Amino acid sequence: MDAVFRALGDPVRLALVEELARRNDQTLFELCVRLINRGHSLSRQAVAKHVASLRDAGLVHLTTSGRTTIHHLDPTVLVQAQARVAHLIEELS
Repeated sequence: MDAVFRALGDPVRLALVEELARRNDQTLFELCVRLINRGHSLSRQAVAKHVASLRDAGLVHLTTSGRTTIHHLDPTVLVQAQARVAHLIEELS
């Protein structure tokens, strides 16, 4: 779970998660364009490294069809993170 919070702590990775939550199953090119539209001017390689961090945290899964790789957000990991934060909030109350 620590890897999830570290991944979500980066503004670019959080923007990637938000974009995949809005429209799941995107290519790296589509994600790059969406980040540019949000004001994050990064190279394709930099975005790929951020996606790799999200993948390592279990937030994003990749599927390949021919030469196309599709990025898919896994909401179960986000639900687990939400439950952990909710538990911490309950402890504070």
